[in-house]
Amino acid sequence: MSLNIARSIAFSGLAATQVQISVTSANISNADTTGYTKKTAGQASSVTGGVGTGVTVTGITSSVNKLLLKSLIAANSDLGAADTTNSYLTSLQQLYGSSTSATSTSTGTSLANTLASLESALSSLASTPTSSALQSNVVDALDSVASQLRETSSGIQKLRSNADQDIASAVGSVNDDVQKIADLNAAIKQAAAAGQSTADLEDKRNTALQDLSSQMNVSYYTASNGDLQVYTATGQALVDSAAHPLSYTTTASVSAVTSYSSGGFSGIMLNGVDVTSQITSGKIGALVTLRDQTLPAAQSQLDELAQQLATSLNAVSNGQTTLPPPTNLTGIATVSSSDALSATGSVRLAVTDSSGKLISYSDLDLSSYSSVGDLVSAINGVSGLSASIDTSGHLKIATTASNTGVSIAGLTSSVGSAGESFSDYFGLNDLVTATGASDIAVRSDILSGKTSLSLATLSSSATLTTGSSVLSSDGASAANTLYDALTGSTSFKAVGGLAAVTGSFADFASTIVSSVAGKASQASSTYSAKEAAQSTYANSLSSQSGVNLDEESARLSELQNKYTAASQLIQAINAMFTALVSAVSST
Repeated sequence: MSLNIARSIAFSGLAATQVQISVTSANISNADTTGYTKKTAGQASSVTGGVGTGVTVTGITSSVNKLLLKSLIAANSDLGAADTTNSYLTSLQQLYGSSTSATSTSTGTSLANTLASLESALSSLASTPTSSALQSNVVDALDSVASQLRETSSGIQKLRSNADQDIASAVGSVNDDVQKIADLNAAIKQAAAAGQSTADLEDKRNTALQDLSSQMNVSYYTASNGDLQVYTATGQALVDSAAHPLSYTTTASVSAVTSYSSGGFSGIMLNGVDVTSQITSGKIGALVTLRDQTLPAAQSQLDELAQQLATSLNAVSNGQTTLPPPTNLTGIATVSSSDALSATGSVRLAVTDSSGKLISYSDLDLSSYSSVGDLVSAINGVSGLSASIDTSGHLKIATTASNTGVSIAGLTSSVGSAGESFSDYFGLNDLVTATGASDIAVRSDILSGKTSLSLATLSSSATLTTGSSVLSSDGASAANTLYDALTGSTSFKAVGGLAAVTGSFADFASTIVSSVAGKASQASSTYSAKEAAQSTYANSLSSQSGVNLDEESARLSELQNKYTAASQLIQAINAMFTALVSAVSST
């Protein structure tokens, strides 16, 4: 072997070892860098004229198991969805309060506990119905129930609004990742064309892909030109030869009636196509499900509770009256004079003085009237009463003398398809107002104390005598009737994932709270399982392509020894060259 060849071998070995040292040092320094994979400097022998002349570095590469990466991408989507669902359902559960307090096993802040407090207040009132303080306690307890329903409903809609805002934020993250992948595709192709290593750029691209997958479920593959192409589940391109960003517009205001299906929420658009239904996992998929399914289901459960509560309490209240009776009654139902009146049976309307002594009365045969207008005319024919439809479309019945009051007994009246009593149908003496949980409230004049609870009833005797007392003052019976309405069996329809059930209001409220708690617990368990699965794939990928500090440190020591050996070899060859030159010069 000539000295020139020997020196070539030594120099190439020195250069190759220097590159390997640099790569190994980079591995060690980036061991904790997210997404970084172990790099290796490949080398090959150099041969000139059939004679080995050293080694050359063929490139710096990293080895990533494609199957493990694909599994990790899917696990990231599952974990993103599970994390989001767990967070929101934890917040939802907190809205419903706790079933027990820290100091008692029988009290708490849940809807069931609040309803139990109302039951207790009514039970106390039945014992002493003339107590204004106990009547006030009932009103306050009922107001607490209504307030909690409203606040819980508002909280649910706030969570839906938050989900809507979070979708927009997640869409922004997706667009950042999509653009980053497209930019890295271009950079990788440019580096490859220049003969430079693309390993670090590929690491960054894989990191962007993993982050993207946590936001939404995607499919992907690497094209023959080196581009990473990314698609939605049904094949809409997010990245091909260019980036294709998503677009989304948040909703200004969210209420119980706002829905995606009715156009209340924007669609997530991609290339002019609504891809909302294609995003079934990741953070965005979970947010869409929460906003459009999970949270509306919770709202519908609350609405069923509120509507049934209003129906039951109002049915009782409309069968009773205050003592002294009111000078006028204004209904809640919206009607017009031309509306057909579908009614049978009779209803009694009476005018009394403030102590409940009869001044006049009339029993009206409802089947005699074909329209609401006919009914109004008939009431106007009752001595001491006037009736009208006010500008809001509500039936109003008033006495014609200021020192008298009006009372109603439903008798056999059956109005409308539900067969409600006369007063109940028109809502003339409702205790609460409600279209759902979002607006349930104690009637304002009762809540303010201007009007007392209706704890008296108009006599239903066949005939009444003028001047006799026709309004009973049996408040105990009236309070017990309200109590029975709360604690008795009420039929609740199947709603929001709950089966149809019959029971008390507190029982149904407990079912709602338990349902939410069960969903929150399941979400927590799912999150733990998905986190463990994602961690397993991440650790497996790290073991296969990540940096092992012990191995890299040992390799660095070995390479440093090789570098030293190559340096000493060069020194020896240089000494031999010097000796050879001296020998030639002396001849």
